[in-house]
Amino acid sequence: MIHCLIADDEVIAHQILEQYIIQTEGLTLVAKCRNAMEAFAKLQQHKVDLIFLDIEMPLVNGVAFLKTLPDPPKVIFTTAYAEYALQGYELGVVDYLLKPFSYERFVQAVGKVKDLAASDKPQASGGETDYLVVKEKEGLLRIPFSEIFYIEGSRDYMKIVTTERKYLVHLTMKKLEEMLPAGKFIRTHKSFIVSVSKIKVVKTGEVVLADQQVIPVSGHYKEGVVRCFGG
Repeated sequence: MIHCLIADDEVIAHQILEQYIIQTEGLTLVAKCRNAMEAFAKLQQHKVDLIFLDIEMPLVNGVAFLKTLPDPPKVIFTTAYAEYALQGYELGVVDYLLKPFSYERFVQAVGKVKDLAASDKPQASGGETDYLVVKEKEGLLRIPFSEIFYIEGSRDYMKIVTTERKYLVHLTMKKLEEMLPAGKFIRTHKSFIVSVSKIKVVKTGEVVLADQQVIPVSGHYKEGVVRCFGG
């Protein structure tokens, strides 16, 4: 079940979105609010998986509010202003519903959220899958675990470096750790996760990978890296 929050200053928008949510299987409405301050409070009180977020609201607009959230839920912008579409993409929102929107368009946007929710589930280490599923600008992608060298935190994005290319995905380091199989990847630093099989040398304060890339190892993670490398 996807737990939804409506953040919009228009009463009619609340009514329409609430009706759409009621009509849609797999969604449940946990709260409604009229501005960003109320929305922030509701996020502290409820489990929220998806925010239907208006942009032009009093006090703080939706874009500024979203930028303040360190680990936001999925977001669908619901707005009458098309000029914010680029900012929405840069912030990693799932979709952009331009008011007035139909129920069919609403369902299409929610479908994207459901696809992402399925890909975000932690993947079992018992061999059920041998790849990571992530969302990039071209859509959902499968990245084989065997091709990943390391993952680096880069501001609001994670950079996944493989044998073929680099991917930028809008995920937190914590979420990626949950999605990777235990024992095959190790955190070496607050900003780095490394494939254990790609580590060739462990030195003081760093590891050297098979492609000669040097990755830092902080004191907090040193013991785990040495233990993992030594088998």
